[in-house]
Amino acid sequence: MYFIDVQGTLISDADKSPIEGSIAFINRLNAEDIPYMVITNNTKKASQDFLLYLNSIGFHFDKSRYLDPLMLLESHVAKEAVAAYGAEAFLQTLQKMGYRFDYANPKTVLIAIKENFTADEYAQMIDYLLDGAKLVGMHETSLYAKNNKRYPGVGAILKMLEFATSCSYDVVGKPSEAFYREALRRLKKQNPQAEFKDITIISDDVKGDLGGAKELGMKTIFVTSGKYKSADEIVPFLQEDLKPDFIYENMQDILIRHKMEQ
Repeated sequence: MYFIDVQGTLISDADKSPIEGSIAFINRLNAEDIPYMVITNNTKKASQDFLLYLNSIGFHFDKSRYLDPLMLLESHVAKEAVAAYGAEAFLQTLQKMGYRFDYANPKTVLIAIKENFTADEYAQMIDYLLDGAKLVGMHETSLYAKNNKRYPGVGAILKMLEFATSCSYDVVGKPSEAFYREALRRLKKQNPQAEFKDITIISDDVKGDLGGAKELGMKTIFVTSGKYKSADEIVPFLQEDLKPDFIYENMQDILIRHKMEQ
């Protein structure tokens, strides 16, 4: 049974096209009736729109096998008095969901990713947090890759703000336990006996996605088709108990070398 990341794992960070072997991997799971969930930290498109995009480029699964942070957001963050930060598409999606922005006296500072956060935005976030606003990240990715550049991910920004303000934070998407438990709940509709120990998670975010999953007892596969150019950039510096169980180049490499079973 599998949890499968999207960006950098199924689709390219560069142009959002399918990575080698990724469509074939999903097709094989479907053909062999192997339970799986596609779990993504997508925040820029409405959940249904992003799912439709994945379907349009050749991935054959429906909403019963898909989960992203926007689908859990309302259970974490009230819709009023939110100071939201992220790409314009994320802000527009929030507004369509009924979230009301307040940059005067917010109750929640909500952070997604973009590549061009400014020092003034960070200063504004810090003021709100010191005034008592709650800090929430849409996810806790370590790095954000775009246009052949790598930026601090939401997780890195949350850690910075935590250090600056001594304010704790909550996370909606990966690798929060709440997100993984919701993915497990949905996976159980495919196999009622499923538990974390039965699941292998595949992701290009070895420090974020895979570290949190490993702590819950999942087996982990790190693919170097996304954020990292090679495993040597990150794996040697991880705590021994958080290092991935397997390392592959991409989904095609997994298909060739990894034994797949329910």
